[in-house]
Amino acid sequence: MSAFIDSLYRAVWGLPTVLLILVTGLWLTWVTGFAQFRLFPLAWRNFLALLLGKNGKQGKISSFQALCTALSATVGIGNLAGVAGAIALGGPGSIFWMWICAGFGMVIKFAETSLAVRFRVLDDSGQWMGGPMYTISRGMGRKWSWLACAYCFFGVVAAFGVGNATQINAVVAGIHEAAISAGFHPDRTWNLWIGLPLAVLIGVTLSGGAKRIGQTAEKLIPFAAGGYILLCLVVLCLRFDHIPDALRSIFVGAFSPRAVTGGAVGSVSVAIQTGISRGIFTNEAGMGTASIAHAGAEVEHPAKQGLMGIMEVFLDTIVICTMTALVILTSGVSVDYGFDRAAALTTAAFGAVLGEWVSVVIALFLCLFAVATVLGWGLYGARCAQYLFGNQAWRKFTAAQIAAVVLGAVMNTGMLWRLAEIVNGLMTIPNLIALCALTPVLRHITNDFNCGRNSAVGGTYENFY
Repeated sequence: MSAFIDSLYRAVWGLPTVLLILVTGLWLTWVTGFAQFRLFPLAWRNFLALLLGKNGKQGKISSFQALCTALSATVGIGNLAGVAGAIALGGPGSIFWMWICAGFGMVIKFAETSLAVRFRVLDDSGQWMGGPMYTISRGMGRKWSWLACAYCFFGVVAAFGVGNATQINAVVAGIHEAAISAGFHPDRTWNLWIGLPLAVLIGVTLSGGAKRIGQTAEKLIPFAAGGYILLCLVVLCLRFDHIPDALRSIFVGAFSPRAVTGGAVGSVSVAIQTGISRGIFTNEAGMGTASIAHAGAEVEHPAKQGLMGIMEVFLDTIVICTMTALVILTSGVSVDYGFDRAAALTTAAFGAVLGEWVSVVIALFLCLFAVATVLGWGLYGARCAQYLFGNQAWRKFTAAQIAAVVLGAVMNTGMLWRLAEIVNGLMTIPNLIALCALTPVLRHITNDFNCGRNSAVGGTYENFY
């Protein structure tokens, strides 16, 4: 069974899928006129304005809350464990290819978000709902509704796997490691006592709907991401003189991994595939999931929220993943190339510079990121369930998520990780089909945004809603 699942994983997340996402990114870059680079300064200014408190209307989901909700699902364990795995399996050069993936990922997120806002609908409570399922059914026509349903089915399944049980299991493992480092020896009953309060916390938040999820993410993500970035900066300041060598190993290893890893990673193709696949996993570009969160934002133009899609990938991959990589490469810890130690390598890197006490702090960040991911994916799964079964599905889905939290705390999720990643890969197929089919609409949205932004009268946009 395990061999079959591994074969299926390689088929779903193999070179063809990676190339498909990169080709789509290249095509969208051309269609939008290199939007990820041309519009980045504006995206950065808008992000800073939102961060400083210029939020949306009362009772509505602001653009910043939508961004934080999307970040809550993307910024997570992959930023700590995924980056460490990329370096271990593909060498330091894999980080360079992760950056390349992020460049295309930014325009893919811009496209996903802009189209999701363009084709969103109002629910019974007056909140916006959108995502690849609405982009497919409303943008491509009702005859493609089966494809939208397929996407939602995969989304519901993924919400219980990679978006819940595996995350909670990682939290439990992190707390166990921190407890052992502190001199305690927890038994298996700890798992249940960790899972129960987490289930209550997540249940209360999800039951409040998209607005409460956005409000929680708005507070949790800046705190968690900001704290982790600060901890990385402390390490990098202490190891400042090693940063040039770390950067050199990334650039040299991208084209000659053997020279950096001592032959443990001898193929450039391994570095490329590892970096790109791990990059896709951490920023989720191509899966379309983040557009479900972005579609709820109260904005006057689809492309304006598309700017936050650009920032999402930039913050997740270019900022946080890069900092994790530099911490590992400057710390002096030995990397056992060819073996994925996941978060243990990241924790060891911080510990080598700051001391063993930091393992408790890393465990805390793992918990915060994992809980945030469960909330973000809770929204994604609930919206997919609503599309399939109607608005009443939210409560039933929330109850099922609460149960999944408890199960995730007490069960072994080793094989579940692989199954969840397979379902994630299947989600990319309907989404990429929609992105390619609706490029004329995306081109129109981008051109209209450019014209309105450059208008002498201060910006007049077409009414898309």
